[in-house]
Amino acid sequence: MSHSVGPKEYSRMVEKASPPSPLLKDCLWAFFSGGAICCLGQLLSVFWMQTGFALIESRAMVSVTLIFFTAILTACHWFDDIAKHTGAGTLIPITGFANSMVSSAIEFKSEGYILGVGAKIFTIAGPVIMYGTVASVVYGIIYWITTLF
Repeated sequence: MSHSVGPKEYSRMVEKASPPSPLLKDCLWAFFSGGAICCLGQLLSVFWMQTGFALIESRAMVSVTLIFFTAILTACHWFDDIAKHTGAGTLIPITGFANSMVSSAIEFKSEGYILGVGAKIFTIAGPVIMYGTVASVVYGIIYWITTLF
């Protein structure tokens, strides 16, 4: 005989099973780890400019470098370990996006490169790309309309 759990009982069970989150500690870890990634980005920008790239090119190289290292860390299963301790700080757009793409590719690699990796690589990142694109178009239209008047 199955026992049905009501919504209130289920909520109590979840509350009992879930430890309280140390909100201040989590926020500080996210702030400092995200800031550290941004500082690393600045150091990379200076490095790429010293190797001969112009400012705009060095910024592109920073993105490529951060994506590359995030992909390596994700493939080695280290990124998730880092993210467990640093929280949302590692999910700043470029590293979080790279992690989501590589994670999807790794997860579906066993299904083959076309039907697995190729078809599923945008499983998580696809909605981000779509909504980001739609939001930028809407913002562009609003900006265009406001500049007319």
